[in-house]
Formats: sequence, C-alpha cells, structure tokens
Amino acid sequence: MTLRNNITVIVLVLVGFYASAQDPIFTQSNYIQESLNPGFTGFEDDERISAGLLSRTQWPNLNLKVHTQYFYINKSYENSRSSAYGLGFNFLWQNEAVSNYNFYQANVNYVHRVNLNGGWFFRPAIEVGFGLKDVKFKGLRLADQININTGVINPISVDPFRGNTDNARFIDISSGFVFEKEELNDISYWFGISAKHLNRPDTSFIRDQNVPLDIFYSLHGNFRFPFLLDYRIMMTANYMQQGEYNRLDIGSLFQVNQFLVGLTASTNPAKNDGNSHLLTSVNGFLGLEYEAFRFGLSYDMDVSKIGRTNGVYEFSVTYMSRCRTCPNDRSRKR
Repeated sequence: MTLRNNITVIVLVLVGFYASAQDPIFTQSNYIQESLNPGFTGFEDDERISAGLLSRTQWPNLNLKVHTQYFYINKSYENSRSSAYGLGFNFLWQNEAVSNYNFYQANVNYVHRVNLNGGWFFRPAIEVGFGLKDVKFKGLRLADQININTGVINPISVDPFRGNTDNARFIDISSGFVFEKEELNDISYWFGISAKHLNRPDTSFIRDQNVPLDIFYSLHGNFRFPFLLDYRIMMTANYMQQGEYNRLDIGSLFQVNQFLVGLTASTNPAKNDGNSHLLTSVNGFLGLEYEAFRFGLSYDMDVSKIGRTNGVYEFSVTYMSRCRTCPNDRSRKR
C-alpha cells in the first residue's frame, strides 16, 4: 500500500468513527421488498418458499467502489384461512475497496398474517440480527509511523489510537408491517412501513464511545393491474429516510409474458447542500422469468454532477416454489 493510500485509509476510518453510517440501498428493492421490510417474509402465502440473491456494484470507475451482496430465504406456514405466519433469514455483506471496510449482518424474521375481512390482510413483523463492522485495524498505518520526508513506514506506533480500537459488533432490532389486498380481477395493492435499528445500536470502533446508528425509515407502496389481457403493470413508490438524508424512488414495471421491463427515478427531496440535485439517477431494469426463477439486471445512470462513476449495476436471481395447496399453481404476487 502506498503512502498516499495509507493516509487516505486513516482519514476515511477516522471520519467513520464520528459519523453515523447510512444503510445500503438497493435499486431492485422495489421488486425484492425483503431488503426493506420484514413484513414481506412469507408474503407469497400457501406455504411457498421464496429465496433470492442480489448483487450490487456501485461506482466501478472510482476508487470508492462498493460491493454489496444480499441473500434471503423465507417460507409461509398456514394455520387457517384467516391466520398464518412466516419465518425468514437474510444476510448482508458490504465491502468498500479503498479502505477494505467490511460490513456483515445476519437477521431472522417472523411475521404474522391477520385477515381483516373485506379482502385485506395485515402482516406485522419483527427482525432480530447480529452485525459486524471490520476495518482490518492490523493493516492501518498511523501518523507516528509515517516519515513524510523519506516515505519510510515504522512498524511500531505509540499512538493510543492503536490500542483503543475494536471491530464493531452489535445486536440490531427492526420491525415493519404490510397491508395487502388482492381483487378477483387480478388487481392488487399493498403498502408498508418499516423501521430498522430501533435499538440504535452502537457502531463505534473506539472503545467507550457511543456512535448510535440512526433509525432507517421506509414507506413503500405498490399497485398492480392487468394490461391487455395477460400483461401486467406494477407501479411502485418508496420513501426512505435515515438521519438528515432521504430518498424517494418512483417507478413502474411492465410484464409481458415472461419478460419484465422497469424504469425508476431516484430523487433526493432533502437536497442537503447547495450542490445536491433533486433527480439523482434514472434506473432501468430488465427481467426474465424461467419456470420457478426470475433473473433481473438493473443499471443506475447518474444525472448529478458527481462525475464519471460508470453508474451502479445490480444483478438478482430469485426462486419461488410451486403452490402445493392451490388447485392450480399461481403466479407471483410481485
């Protein structure tokens, strides 16, 4: 690692100690809602299994390249026509190339389905997880180790910072709910609210200092209706806020036989500084359903002045088991 890279890593890590981190956000969360709200655990009902993998590469042309991977699996269990529950598991990993920062979190979910009559269902849920943030402290070079004049790196440091750091480990508690209604004419709609990090876990790398993680709020909705007999259109909206930052995504998804085409606009309503843009990116999505699998590819085209980042790429594959309790196997709800 060069002298310049060592200094860059130190600055980035120190900034991270005193600033609350922001949650990873996926472009395809409009279609894989488990990443937003535990209330979608077992959402497909009828004892079906839902699983998926979502891979994201952000800004590949910059030194700040970030990779994020998300995996989930869940299953619904039927008690009766009016009641059911779902169990799920998900895992998140994120890596920042320049600092070799890694974030890992594993969660388990429970959701209960309540029949409200009139075709409405209510799905309250809770999620409990364990998180780990790792910055590879053994590889850091501190100020007293660096000789600016000669470029020599001293292997020994007397800086108290070196002996006062640990990887951040924490328990994380989140919750959410979803209201859903499906009409007989293949019209369906739902809306949900989730709040992550309700216990404000301490994410500080420095011992005896508390850096609570801001609560991440999300309000999202979906309206799906038929179009030209066997085709479908799905309209989506998702508002997110964490600390002083917020984001609003509005989009649509068209399904023609086994093919899917989507377009989403990502906006920044808060515009936290003078250089902020209301519209930050335009995101395209292409999908293909093959038997029990759905494959998706999305690309975010930046429209702000952040520079030539080469955008954001996401690839997803999801699986939906057959409906064993239905007279005829039905299609996905989303």
